[in-house]
This record gives sequence, C-alpha cells and structure tokens, in this order.
Amino acid sequence: MPQQMKFVLVGGFLGAGKTTTISRLARDAMKLGLKVGIVTNDQAQDLVDTNNLRSQGFDVGEVAGACFCCKFDDLVGTVEKLDRDNAPDIILAEPVGSCTDLVATVIQPLKQLYDARFEIAPYAVILKPSQGRKILKNEPGSGFSPKAAYILEKQLEEADVILINRVDELTAAELQELETLLAARYPQTPRLRISARTGEGFEALEEFLNQSGDFGRRILDIDYDIYADGEAELGWLNSSVQVNSAKPFALDELLLDLIGRLKETLAAEGLEPAHLKAIGLWEGFFGVANLVASTMTPELSLPSKCQVKEVDLVVNARVACDPEQLTRLVYDAVTKTCAAFGATATFGSTQSFRPGRPMPTHRMSLAK
Repeated sequence: MPQQMKFVLVGGFLGAGKTTTISRLARDAMKLGLKVGIVTNDQAQDLVDTNNLRSQGFDVGEVAGACFCCKFDDLVGTVEKLDRDNAPDIILAEPVGSCTDLVATVIQPLKQLYDARFEIAPYAVILKPSQGRKILKNEPGSGFSPKAAYILEKQLEEADVILINRVDELTAAELQELETLLAARYPQTPRLRISARTGEGFEALEEFLNQSGDFGRRILDIDYDIYADGEAELGWLNSSVQVNSAKPFALDELLLDLIGRLKETLAAEGLEPAHLKAIGLWEGFFGVANLVASTMTPELSLPSKCQVKEVDLVVNARVACDPEQLTRLVYDAVTKTCAAFGATATFGSTQSFRPGRPMPTHRMSLAK
C-alpha cells in the first residue's frame, strides 16, 4: 500500500501571504529530510505563484481554470502525479484566495473518499491585517463590498487555526486589536502570530500543523448567492509579456516600478487592489514584486539582483473592477514601465474575466 501523505491546506484572502508561508513551510520540511509536493490553484493559467515556487526549486503541480472545490478531480490527479514523480511525504496546497467553503468541498471529500491516502493536517487560514481589520470592524474603506467581505469572514469561520500574518510590521496595539476582534468573532478558534517573511512564529505553526487528529470539521452554513456575487466583483487578470531592450536594465527596479505604477493608476481610478504580483524570469534568474492593498507599499518579495536585456514577465492582478478596464490599465502600465527602462513589451497570452459561480464537485454536509 502507498504511504500516507500529510495534506496541508493553507487558505486566506487574496494577498494574505499564502505563497510565502507555503514556501517557508516547504523549506523547513525539506531541511528535516522530508519530501514535499506543492499544489497551486488559480482561476486561469500563467500564475505568478506557480512560476515563483518552481523557480525556487520546489516540485509544483498546478490546478488551473477554477478553484479546488470545482476542480476536485484535478486536485487529486495533480497530487497523484506528484506522488508518482517524487513520492512526497507532505502535500502543501494553496487554494484560490477568493475561495471559501473548503472544509465541505475539499477537506471532507478527501477524508471520506481518500482516507487511506491522506492524513489531514489542521486547516490554517491566514488573516491579511491590512483589510482584515477593517472588515472585522465593519469599517468603511476596506475597498470591498459586504459581499466580498463575506468571503473573508467565512474563510476565517471554517479555520482550525487563524494565522495573523505580518506581525513584524504591526505595532503591539494593532496586534492586540486584531486578537480582540478575532476572539469576539471566532472564540473557539486558536490563533497564532506569524511573519511569513521573517519566519517569526513558524516553530509554533509547524508544531500545530504536525498534530494528528480529526481536523477540518467546521462545515459552513453559507449562502452561495452572496459568495458567488462577492467573487464576481473581482476583476481577474493573468498576462504574460516578453520584455526586450538593447541595453541591460535592473530587473528588480523594473518590477517595482511596474507595481508602483499600477498602484498609482488604480488609486487614480478609485479602485482597490486585492493583490498585484509580477515575476520576471530569465536564464535561471527571477524576481518577484507585489502589492497587497492600496494602503501598503509595493514590495520586492524576492529580489533577482540581476541586469538583463530580456525577460519573461508574468503579471497577475486581482482588483475590484471590470475586467476590460483592468486589462487596459495593466497594458498601459506595463508599456509605460518598459518604455521608462528603454525596453519594449510584447504581450502574449492574457486572460481577464470575473470568476464564475462556484459549482463544487462534492459538498459534504456532515463531517466524517
């Protein structure tokens, strides 16, 4: 009989820090001699996170075209391929950031249909402080409607543990406020403080995830009409671009310029980004820049520290706006950024749309 794999699902809203958390968990597990497989998930192809993780040397499979719940068989098939190729001890899975109801549609189906293959870890959901605080306080200015906020609230409701991320950037008062808000709203759910960027709190997180037990039992009472409407408010764009220049340019500076330009462009239009990401890849080099909220500063999360004349650029944008408008704004920002660096942009595949209504393959109304 094949060995049982530990299945670790790490959820959270767009821009919460799921990819950075998963990459750190993967590196720590590999240091212990464990083999790790990662499964990423997106509504479309050309996902920055997949390119990012593969560029770091991880064994990554991707489920594209819909969330795990609607592509459950593809999720299982992707894990099976990772198993055939590398026989991982641990599967780390990152769902779409606008997805919820994952206990009923992913975790419970895995437990009930594939019990012999998977040991289910506690379901961890990462809180994005910048927008999470405003949503939990019902405070205006989060940039998202109540229907979109409903998704974040439901994500937290079904968690086995809530992770307060970016603690290295929060004051003691801000942390205490988040703790108080979460304790009032989700009193039965444990909370851990982490920084995916620095590794703070990861020893406690890994100890929590390594527990054995009956996890993933918080099946939601959820209104799929509100859920679907909340997802549909987000414009979703994935675009691949070939960037060429006669003279070398600093890749990291171009990535930061692009994300900063997009931030300013969206602000001028009164639009709130849920997450902006850009990765540049060329001959073994890669750099990643991102922005997780309009109130934040663009961040070079993975520097390349290299000069290039050409690069494969992938841009992902999740913004509360019309997809056609988002496409126009991204094309304009990429073109202007490249021109500022003496480069030209040749656009390849671009997918821009609103997510469709979630239609889960399975939905288990009772926990095993």
